[in-house]
Amino acid sequence: MKPKKEEVFRKKAKRFLAIFHRGPNSLASGPPYAMKTDSGRSWGLLLAAKLFFTRFCLLTAILLFPLHLPGVHAQAVNAESDSDPATAFLPAPVTITMGKRTLSGALASQGISQSTIARIAGALGLHLNLRRLQPEDTLQLYYGAGGEVIRLVYRQSLLDIFEVQRQEQGWTASKRNVDVDRWIVRVAGTLESNLFDSIAKLGERPRLVFDFAGIFAWVFDFAADSQPGDQFRMLVEKLYVEDQFVGYGRILAAEYENEGTVHTAIYFQEKEHADYYTPDGESLRRAFLKSPLNFSRISSGYNRTRPHPVLGGMLPHLAIDYAAPAGTPVWAVADGVVKFAGSKNGYGKTVILRHISSYQTMYSHLSRFEKGIRRGAKVAQRQVIGYVGSTGLATGPHLDFRVVKDGRFVNPLKETFLPGEPLSQSSRPSFIVARDYYLQQIRSHANPKP
Repeated sequence: MKPKKEEVFRKKAKRFLAIFHRGPNSLASGPPYAMKTDSGRSWGLLLAAKLFFTRFCLLTAILLFPLHLPGVHAQAVNAESDSDPATAFLPAPVTITMGKRTLSGALASQGISQSTIARIAGALGLHLNLRRLQPEDTLQLYYGAGGEVIRLVYRQSLLDIFEVQRQEQGWTASKRNVDVDRWIVRVAGTLESNLFDSIAKLGERPRLVFDFAGIFAWVFDFAADSQPGDQFRMLVEKLYVEDQFVGYGRILAAEYENEGTVHTAIYFQEKEHADYYTPDGESLRRAFLKSPLNFSRISSGYNRTRPHPVLGGMLPHLAIDYAAPAGTPVWAVADGVVKFAGSKNGYGKTVILRHISSYQTMYSHLSRFEKGIRRGAKVAQRQVIGYVGSTGLATGPHLDFRVVKDGRFVNPLKETFLPGEPLSQSSRPSFIVARDYYLQQIRSHANPKP
């Protein structure tokens, strides 16, 4: 109803209400000369009766009118049914993008006390490394009726969501269970310049490259042996949450074909142990890795008569030089014990490891050592021991890698190491079934059915 019409309506209603309260006699009474009808009744009395009936109808309409407005009744019912006494008056949650802030800094920016921050960090730190938070991570804070924080949700991805809840006994944290869809996908291609770029051109992420190379780390050196035209293929699990890709699962089968030789790996779980095996059931693991670092190139091979780039003249080079950017991680090729860690003449910063079966490995020209690498320390295979540098007599950043057997230097690329434990006889029937299925799928040209 428009304002002007509403005002007219109010005035009429007010006048009729006043007439109603004075009664019909206020109009029926009048001077003696009041006009009368042919039946002898006063016009005033007749008019009063009509006005009384009109007022009654009008008042009834006024009282019932709001109940017939569209949606009024439905809104009232919905408002009553949707209201939750526990949350109706709680403040809206606050969402924070971490940026370069620490967890403590982000919480302090919202006025949260240091004691509460310490309790929250203590609970969340049991499930999440608080030193490796990412700038794109988000933090959502939920407040109680008194304005105090009662719950927070930390999101690193669609897959990694952590909740921290305030309880009577203190703060507790947990990782949210997320429904994940797993799809088995075939990824295949031809090597161009290197494995990293070739897989990346297929639209895949670096994680898949490292996982694929890691499977063959004991039997194939991608820096030394890969050639343009090599073929690679794999069956890999891709993980999706709400139809969005969130990461990779396991590589179930992988093949790398180099100069007519096909290296094949089949993933198989035997009781509580899972590993990669050849089609014959032999473990791909060896006591020694083929390479002490990832995706570099060999700048100088094993040679007994090589011109020395710094000293000049012909000198033996009983090592493999891996050219890599300064700071590239260098890992131990086998389990062992640190025999030496320090500066060693022209070799610069060097680590020497002692292994089983009279083997030693030597890593030189490092820029620095990894924390904890000192004489007598135990190291595991593929554990980082230092970083590529150019200390000592070096023309640029690279790793000088040497292998000693029975006190004599040997060529790391030609040394053969014993394989790991093969499959048990009881597991072979199940392995053969899995092997045949994976090989059929990986060598086809279509993605397998999920």
